[in-house]
Amino acid sequence: MKSEAAELKSDHLYLEVAERIEQLIEKKSLKVGDKLLSVRSLSKEQGISLSTAFQSYYHLESKGLIEARPQSGYYVKFSPKDTFEIPTCCEPTNEVLPVSVDEMITSVYFDLRSPKLTSFSLSSPDPSLLPAAKLNKSVMHSLHNSADHCLGYEHIQGNEQLRKQIARLSFNWGGALSEQDVVVTAGCMEALSLCLQAVTQPGDAVATESPTFYGIFRVMQSLGLKVVEVPTDPNTGIDLDYLEKAIPKFKIKACLFVSNFNNPVGSCIPDEKKKQLVEMLAKKEIPLIEDDIYGEMYFGKSRPKTCKTYDKKGLVLHCGSFSKSLAPGYRIGWAVPGKFKDKVISLKRMNNVSTNTLAQAAIAHFLQNGRYELHLRHLRKALHTQCLRYLQAICDYFPEDTRITRPQGGFVLWVELDKKVDSYKLHKRALKHNIGIAPGQIFSSQGQFHNYFRLSYGAPWSDKIDKGLRTLGELVRKY
Repeated sequence: MKSEAAELKSDHLYLEVAERIEQLIEKKSLKVGDKLLSVRSLSKEQGISLSTAFQSYYHLESKGLIEARPQSGYYVKFSPKDTFEIPTCCEPTNEVLPVSVDEMITSVYFDLRSPKLTSFSLSSPDPSLLPAAKLNKSVMHSLHNSADHCLGYEHIQGNEQLRKQIARLSFNWGGALSEQDVVVTAGCMEALSLCLQAVTQPGDAVATESPTFYGIFRVMQSLGLKVVEVPTDPNTGIDLDYLEKAIPKFKIKACLFVSNFNNPVGSCIPDEKKKQLVEMLAKKEIPLIEDDIYGEMYFGKSRPKTCKTYDKKGLVLHCGSFSKSLAPGYRIGWAVPGKFKDKVISLKRMNNVSTNTLAQAAIAHFLQNGRYELHLRHLRKALHTQCLRYLQAICDYFPEDTRITRPQGGFVLWVELDKKVDSYKLHKRALKHNIGIAPGQIFSSQGQFHNYFRLSYGAPWSDKIDKGLRTLGELVRKY
């Protein structure tokens, strides 16, 4: 069996060569239609084995960037730089409104598990990308080695070993946490809800991105909060100037932002901008709830920092989850609530007493023994490849006036169509062809983005996915 060190070395060689070729394609030094070196010539020129040279080309081929032509060699097939324009930003609002949740959400997520459905609406990894066998071993280990077979309540703050592992993960984003800083929750949504309850009162105004995940609006609605939607750039995230002016205007009491690879836009706030945001809010003593559920799903060489990285006053309440990286169904998340930890624990005690004992123990064991970092590396590569393949297909099948984001991580593409297209009606028409999408209206409390939709690339590329995107493109053209 190949050792982890050998696997890392092998990956490093072929990925290094593939990444340099990819950069040449992105910079248009290699253009669509250009012929690449033969496998043998690449091997000789780069001083690598034929196997490594072939792996490099196969990696680029799987991304849809190059293609093999019979008895001719490899050619450049696609360049992300030649794709559609990026979607426009939303218009800022001059109102602060109670949150409304439309019945559209029920329609979109009514029958996600149907085997007939080609679902582009679920922002999570396909089960085939997750380490099921290793997780099953961790579950069995936890059952056999627990004094009460994981039948009893876990500690209110969470499994100690799990909290230690989560604290260690903070090193990746510049944190230095201990297990005492972490509160385990039933997924990220509970973490966000507890943190919102800890820093607000019913009727308070809370700032969030526009567009943003519909579940955030639902939580705010349940807590009787008002929302201020902050314009969001598809690349760099929230408009800080708008936020600074909106704080006194709308009497904002807290902020809730998805700092890395926002859902649905995919924007990632640059690290320096995160620092500015934290410092600006700290001066005003305004808490920032940070949803960092997608932070580990980056395509670049290093993980982006978090807002919590720059927190010096304990005003950033950092939230995360294993739902996007490891086990969606286990529903294990966490909060690092800073100075609000005692309040969050008290609220958790009132809400659910304890989080699932077996799931906590199993994930704790997996993090200790399951090569989590190696799994994440493979998952990131798969997602990046899928992102490019989906992007290419949309460019091939959709009208030329389509706009689409270029995320550097996460699971989703944000697609802007002609203003004549109503994405909810498109969703209804697509359902008749067993295709699911998430219409843009559900990502705004005010029903904006009628001609946008979110499309997830969490499933590996296949003929079924290709057919689904081709059909969707045809439906848009017919609209």
